[in-house]
Amino acid sequence: MLPSSVPRKRYKKIEEILAVAKYAVVERADYSDVSCEECGSGDRPDELLLCDKCDKGFHMNCLRPIVVRVPIGSWLCPSCCGQRRVRRFSQKKIFDFFRIQKCSDAMDSYLSPQDSRKRRRRWAPPVFQKKRRRLLPFIPHEDHAQRLKEMSSLASALTALQMEFSDDLHYLPGLAPRSANQAKFEIGGMQVLSKEDMETLEHCRAMCKRGMCPPLIVRFDPCEGFTVEADAPIKDMTLITEYAGDVDFLENRKTDDCDSIMTLLLASDLSKCLVICPDKRGNIARFVNGINNHTIEGKKKQNCKCVRYDVNGECRVFLVATRDIAKGEKLYYDYNGYEHAYPTHNFI
Repeated sequence: MLPSSVPRKRYKKIEEILAVAKYAVVERADYSDVSCEECGSGDRPDELLLCDKCDKGFHMNCLRPIVVRVPIGSWLCPSCCGQRRVRRFSQKKIFDFFRIQKCSDAMDSYLSPQDSRKRRRRWAPPVFQKKRRRLLPFIPHEDHAQRLKEMSSLASALTALQMEFSDDLHYLPGLAPRSANQAKFEIGGMQVLSKEDMETLEHCRAMCKRGMCPPLIVRFDPCEGFTVEADAPIKDMTLITEYAGDVDFLENRKTDDCDSIMTLLLASDLSKCLVICPDKRGNIARFVNGINNHTIEGKKKQNCKCVRYDVNGECRVFLVATRDIAKGEKLYYDYNGYEHAYPTHNFI
């Protein structure tokens, strides 16, 4: 009787071992001769980053994507950190990833509240008054396959950053409690979301839950990193999305290295200031880039803005179009819309 065959042990490739192996850098005695691996210059030493693995130098604005500020903690150059594999998502995986509710896909299912009111409107004598600009709901792409492509691009980007999808604000143990989010603490007060705009918000959230997402696609730009592009025309004043993530006190995030922290509450008491941190959970708002507000050309690129509203006594942040956006146009807003603390001089 032949002895049972023993399965051969599979050995990992050296590349796989080195990718996860711990590393230690032997520091040089003198760093005065360090130069940038990209441009070869040693000028502007205050903008030279040293890789904590290979000990090579790189100018922040020579890197692709550009690094806008000195990272807090350890930093690895593009060669040492490696490129994360981009996952591809089937329709079932997309539905599971975004927790989409299956329902009818008829055009009437995303009829806006404004359109519904038009059908019921009766004649009334004209009243002349200043008209307030209302938020408009986004219009999803009519092609189901194209919407799947849009959602797949977002799922791939979130997965590459090891993030979970969420359209909500999260209040977690150890971070700011929900009771801290009170719009009444805002310096100078905060604008209240009107009843009509509240209907628009709820309509947009309901569409997203059914898989009818905003007409946006996430692309990777070698210079800017992940960017968001309009996949169909978007009208001025369209409610694009809500800024989502974990809510925390600003004081707890002073040394945080996340480049997408959003102001939620600006209080006179600094201990009450809140921020949204989309480093673990978030949505497409995480990938909308900022303008270089130090140049005229940079300011011209802005086509949306983040607006903070009082919604039932709590602060919320919404991304709203500030002009008509053409298909294929990238989305940009001013990172320093409320404060002037974010360094944007190296932005494209």
